[in-house]
Amino acid sequence: MDSSVKALKSKAAATAGAAPDGGYAWFVLLSCFLVFGLTFGVIKAFGVFYVEIHQYFETTATGTSWITSIAVAMIHVAAPLASALSTRYSHRSVVITGGLMCSLGVATGAFARNLTELYLTVGLLNGFGYSLTWTPTVTMLGLYFQRRRPVANALASAGECIFTFVLTPLFQLLIDSFSWRGAMMILGGLQLNLCVCGMLLRPLKATGDVSFLSEAEAEMGSLSVELLKKEDLDQGQPSSLGPEEPGLSEEAVQGTVSACHEDGQIPDTEEPPSLTDTVRDCRAERVEVRSKILHYVDYTLLTNAKFMVYSMFGVFAALGFFAPALFLVPYARSRGMEEYQAAALMSISAVLDLFGRVFFGWVANLRLVETVQQLTATVILLGAVLLLFPLASSFLEVAAFSAAYGLVYGATVAIHITVLAEIVGVHGLGSALGFFMVIRSSGGLLGPPIAGFFIDKMSDYGTSFIMAGVALIVSALFLLLLLQMNRRGRRSTTQMQS
Repeated sequence: MDSSVKALKSKAAATAGAAPDGGYAWFVLLSCFLVFGLTFGVIKAFGVFYVEIHQYFETTATGTSWITSIAVAMIHVAAPLASALSTRYSHRSVVITGGLMCSLGVATGAFARNLTELYLTVGLLNGFGYSLTWTPTVTMLGLYFQRRRPVANALASAGECIFTFVLTPLFQLLIDSFSWRGAMMILGGLQLNLCVCGMLLRPLKATGDVSFLSEAEAEMGSLSVELLKKEDLDQGQPSSLGPEEPGLSEEAVQGTVSACHEDGQIPDTEEPPSLTDTVRDCRAERVEVRSKILHYVDYTLLTNAKFMVYSMFGVFAALGFFAPALFLVPYARSRGMEEYQAAALMSISAVLDLFGRVFFGWVANLRLVETVQQLTATVILLGAVLLLFPLASSFLEVAAFSAAYGLVYGATVAIHITVLAEIVGVHGLGSALGFFMVIRSSGGLLGPPIAGFFIDKMSDYGTSFIMAGVALIVSALFLLLLLQMNRRGRRSTTQMQS
């Protein structure tokens, strides 16, 4: 029986692991490219709106930064729900729904009368829509690519860079022409394209190979129940089934039997079922319920030490990821630069960001070093660049630091999802991505407001870069811990084999 289960598991794993790596996978990559651009690309370009909203409502830097923070936090917090909904219904329908919510949230935010209404529309509703679009699309990309996954992730995330490059000056032009409210209305219409991205997500279930996988999973389920019965009977352990077990009284068994029936009574039949059969049925029901829960949300990831360490890296990295992009334009304006010069800085950063994602994604695909080692090096370098950023004052100096920031930022984000897939495996990526985003949400939520707090206290936008740099250096410590755990795991495996 063991051999039958193992054989089916191996066949199912082989079938599920057969990613196309081409063909229609390129359309899924295109969809993910656009989703990155219309979500995180918009968030990075939102610094142009930040300046206008900050002046219009005459509020603090902390208060204005909460708009972006809430949106970023919602992307993270709602990720498990987005993953579960995708499993329950389909990736396509969830992404289309998310696109409609994004468009509605931003368009409604154009009529906001105060910051609170912007928090609820552009922050909460729009952020929830972002989560419903981004999480299923990234998960689908991981299913369609295996051998070329690092390059696919890098190319898809390049959408964030290209859209940031285009949208930042475009937003400034729209604001000058139609005010920030009119520009936000146009942005709401633009985000309807997220629905088109959802339509491109054709599920892998449409392929013939997956039909075998479903049959294999069903057969595995029946075999597991049979194996459970066989083990209990063959081992000669009545203690697991009957009242003879030490510590398991007859009253406890009766209670278990009662729990299996709605009315708490064993139904009257011509031949009442034995206690052994009833307890076995209850155990089979529990196994079935647990398997259904794991099908939607793999909560066992919370007991994975490597996953939790990597999630802590995500928390501190998120503290430093989003603040620099939000405050780069205000920082340049505070140094006396013109509106379009400040917007050009984001475009310069986006160009180098694009190069960093594609190039370092290609380097990761060569497997010259461990992906975790590459990620550790880029995170430390990114933190160092941000710590030195406030030294720049002229346009050329700020442009140089913006280029360096974009290059190293692109090198970092190009591979961080690849590392997550290596930790949990591609078939656990959906649930892992959801839990990772939830745990990381605290960093995404608090990063910009903490930076805004230092700006208000010090009256200097440069302090936001220092805060972000420190957070990234701390996050690198968790990556070093993960590297050590990987080495210990390899040593243990070597010792067991020898």
